[in-house]
Formats: sequence, structure tokens, C-alpha cells
Amino acid sequence: MSPKGAKILPAEKENGNVEYKRHILSPTHERAVKLTTQMSYRLDEGDGECIYEVGVEDDGSHSMLVLDNVLASVDCIEAFAGTLNAVLVSKKFVQGTEADGGGGGLPTEAPTLSPSPGSKITTRCQVVIRRVETHLIASLPDEHKDSIKVEDDDAPRDIGETLSARNTRVAVVGNVDAGKSTLIGSLTTGSLDDGRGKCRTSIMKHRHEIESGRTSTCATHLMGFRRDGSAIGGRDRVRAHRRRSEDEVAREADRVVTFMDLAGHERYLKTTIHGVSSGFADYALILVNSRHPPTHMTQHHLNLCCSFGIPPIVIFTKVDGCPEHAMNTSRQEVCKMLRAPDVGRRPFSVRTDADVDTVMDKMHQLAPIIETSAVTGEGLDLLRRMLFNIPKRRRHETKANRPFELLVEDIFNVPGVGAVVSGFVNAGELEVGGHVHVGPLDDGSFIKTLAKSAHIARTNTSTVVAGQNACLALALAKDQRKKLRRGMVVMREAPAPTRTFDAEICVLKGEGTTIRRSYQAFVHILNVRQSAFARHIEMLNTGSILPPTRSGGGKDCEGEGTVVLRPGARARVRFEFAKRPEYIRPGMRMLFRDGRVRGVGIITGIPEVAAVGC
Repeated sequence: MSPKGAKILPAEKENGNVEYKRHILSPTHERAVKLTTQMSYRLDEGDGECIYEVGVEDDGSHSMLVLDNVLASVDCIEAFAGTLNAVLVSKKFVQGTEADGGGGGLPTEAPTLSPSPGSKITTRCQVVIRRVETHLIASLPDEHKDSIKVEDDDAPRDIGETLSARNTRVAVVGNVDAGKSTLIGSLTTGSLDDGRGKCRTSIMKHRHEIESGRTSTCATHLMGFRRDGSAIGGRDRVRAHRRRSEDEVAREADRVVTFMDLAGHERYLKTTIHGVSSGFADYALILVNSRHPPTHMTQHHLNLCCSFGIPPIVIFTKVDGCPEHAMNTSRQEVCKMLRAPDVGRRPFSVRTDADVDTVMDKMHQLAPIIETSAVTGEGLDLLRRMLFNIPKRRRHETKANRPFELLVEDIFNVPGVGAVVSGFVNAGELEVGGHVHVGPLDDGSFIKTLAKSAHIARTNTSTVVAGQNACLALALAKDQRKKLRRGMVVMREAPAPTRTFDAEICVLKGEGTTIRRSYQAFVHILNVRQSAFARHIEMLNTGSILPPTRSGGGKDCEGEGTVVLRPGARARVRFEFAKRPEYIRPGMRMLFRDGRVRGVGIITGIPEVAAVGC
């Protein structure tokens, strides 16, 4: 039982926005959850602001704590505030034992301006916490702005803008043993790997992924940069076993890089194809294990990224201890892949900072090659410099004036909240509280509902804009929640879905395949995944000296033979979805496969007769 000092404050009240705490030292997970809930209640009571008196008992008596215990408690309180999208705006330390001010009032106090750790003088602290609903830290009152630490004395930026206009999305692909998750874990935590899975374990989502070391899902991870180009890494100050949360990184960063960790095993190829198709990646990191020559999966991933027009950056991993002859073999094989006609890139080895500056404006021609090791740290500084300086390709912020469009990637049922959909905001802007339509359902209709709340980077917000990954809580009945699925879209007005669409396609060269009328393939159009049939094929005039191939007159030849597409051919094809209508627009890029990727194309039109009414 800690000794008590004189009574310095009135007794604590159960309601209101003032909370007394003796100390918070090394809280367990259960206690941390309870303390966070308590802080949320105090913030609600104070309309977004609360006051914590550290070193004070519930009856208002001085807890007689030394400074080190008070500082540790304040750090915990600051960490709890971060999980609630709140910031610590002021700290007021008072050292020494005050006499009773008489009548229970506040005594005259002189705050210690620079308390020195290790001091044995009894100390208490008053902490003011304020919730920032829309990430606008710069909108705090003038009297609190000086208390927030800002890098280089620059005014902080809107975090919502950081996650949209200054967010570069990078797809990370490669063979199963290339070390994709390990590299991402090392970059996001700022620590080196121990060679036994330390970094990859910190970012993996599922237990079977941790046990096997193989990623089986599409996961995103944030890496932040300050204005001077230094990376924001490290682990949570209170929970040392965990890396910093996305909201902490986004709040401190001037610009961010979103890594999309994709599966490398051939068993999960369709998951990787969907991740590249729906990820809106600006660039792709093609990881190659330097100790082994690139495999057919490396070739497939490289062709996949180039098919979507994503510039590749080749990363050689595990160069520590790699034999010279093995490194040379791997380098020669990769350079051969890059120079192939279907890729058409010139390999360029990046060894210095000057090389990084050289490739910045030549990414459409060059394929940078960086040799790295997550164990020794070799090449990681060059990679960080490139990720910070690389220009953003996709300008989603220019689509803010278009109708709101959120592509549903995942669905959750959160206790106490209800149905939650997450995905990428492809266009427009949405205020929380507005009505939206989600669909299409199997019959082509849309559900009208209300957007109750929204989160970006695990932080509550009142507005979501184009270019952000967002979560929306929807007001749906129980029977309506069961109708939600991946591949849907959330919009303000219900559009007309369709089962047929026209596309100009190019059949990729490679393994022989024959495409004719009634050909069935699995189609990827952004977040849409569904089987489709080719109902009509028309060859395009590409200047080829070879006439279009036609088979003999069969029952479906319509009198003059059926057009047959071979690898390298271009054609205009009308597809029909096999199961249900989908929401698609002209201009969307598509990919179709039947085991292997067979071709890519662009949607050119939606037949009016195919529209399904709502």
C-alpha cells in the first residue's frame, strides 16, 4: 500500500471528464483494454477532451510517487490515447508535497519546467488529452499547438490527405522462398531479421502462416517517412512485442508506402492475381532469392505485373553468404527475363544514391535491381531511399469530384457494430451519416443503407476520399448481412449492373491455347472475380500478314466459320458472366485465365440491352 500525502484535490467523481490515477506500470493486456475503455468514456463525457491527474488517489490525496513512475504512467496514457485517435496536448508536472490548500481547494503550484528522471522528489502530473476526429491535428487551439512535437518545426499535415495524395502503393511478389514477408517486416519495424523468421512473424495474420512461413492471403502494411526522408519504424513503446500500429505511423508520417504482401506459392496463384488486379499498385517489387535461379513463378509474376502496366523493381534477397557464382547465375537469368519482348525493360543495377536519382524519371524504360539482406541490412538504405523518392503514378485525388465508389474487398461482422465492409475508395468522397447503396445482389438489385461510421488506418474519421483504404460500418438487418460478398461496390446512387460487356483483348504468348466462341475463362476486373463465356469474337486489324484463323463450318459458325484466337492475337470479344451481374465500367482493365493467365484487355463498352434493372 503506497503512502498517502495531503489532500490536494477534491474527490474524484464517477461522471465528468476528470480521471485520477495513482500510477499505470506495466499493465496486462486485459487491464490495458479496461483502461482504454475508461479513457473513451472520459473523452465522451468531456466532448472529446479529458484530464488525467497522475499521482493522485481517488479521494484527492497525493500518491507520493517519484518522477520515474509518473513518466512511465504518462507514456502508458499516451499510448492508450493513440488507440482512440486522441493526442496528448499538454503535460503539467508538479514536484514537492503541497500542504492542504484549505477547504479542499487547489494549492498554489509551480510546475517543474524540466523534471529530471531519477529524481526522488514526490511528483504528480496533469495530462490533457483531446480526440482528433478527422485527423486534423493542425486544427487544435493555438494554446496547445506548441505542446505537440513536430519534426523540423513544420506544421503537421492532414493525415487523410497523406493516405490519399501522398500514398504510394507497392505490390510485393516473388517465389515462395524469396523472403517477401521478411523484407516487409524489416522495413516496417526498422529492425533486422535473425534468420529464423523474426521479422515475418511480426506482420503475418494467421496462425498457419506463422507455422509454415508461407503467406496465403493479401495483406497490406504501412511504412511511413518523415519530411527529411527518414523512415518511421520501431515498436510500440508500451507493448514492446508489437510493432507500431498503422494509426501511429500515419499520424507521424509526411508520406507513406503501402506494401501489398502477396502469396508466392503456386497453390495461391489465383489469390496473387486478384491482389495485383484489385490493388491499384503504383510499382511492383519482384523479389528473387539470390541463392537460387529465378523459377517459373518469378517469370509468371513479372509477366503479370507488366500485363497490368506496373513498373517492376527487382530485389535480390539473402545476398549475405551467397556464393559469387550463384549470384551471377541469378543475375543473368533475371536480366534475360527483363529483356524479353513481352517485358521490354533494361536492367539497371542500383549501388549508390546517385543511381537512385538516375532511375527516378526513367521507370518506364529501366528496371532497377537492388541487392539486399534483411539479416545484415545490406542494400536496405538504398531501397528506403528509392521508396521515399519514387514518383507516385496513380493520382486518385483527381477523382474526388466523381461519384463515390468503394470496391468491397472484405466483409466483417463486428459485435456491437454490425456489418463492416472494407476496400479501396476508387472515386469520390463520402461523409459519414449519408445514405449509400451496396450491391449488386444475385438478382442485380442494390441495398439502400446508412454509413454509420468510417475508419482509415484503424482510426475513426468522418470523411473518406478517393485513394484511401477504408472501412465502412453499414446499418443492415441480419438477413441483409448474409447477402454481402466480396466484389460488390458501395455507391451513393444505385448503378445498373450488367452480365455482358465488350472488351478488346490480347492473348498472351506462352503455352498454346485456343480461344473461340463459348470459350470459358475466369475473369478478373479490379475486385470482380467471376467465370465468363466468350459469346462473340471479332478480330482486330493489327497489320498482321496472317489472315484470322477460322475453323470449318460447324453448328455455331453462323454460316462462315468461327474465329479462333491464338497466342499473340488481338480481338474484340463480348463476354457474358456465368453466374450473376456485376458492376463494371468502360475503361476498366481486365485479365482472364483458365489455370494460367491467358490474356489481358480493357473494357470498351456495356451493351444497353444487358443492363439489369434494380
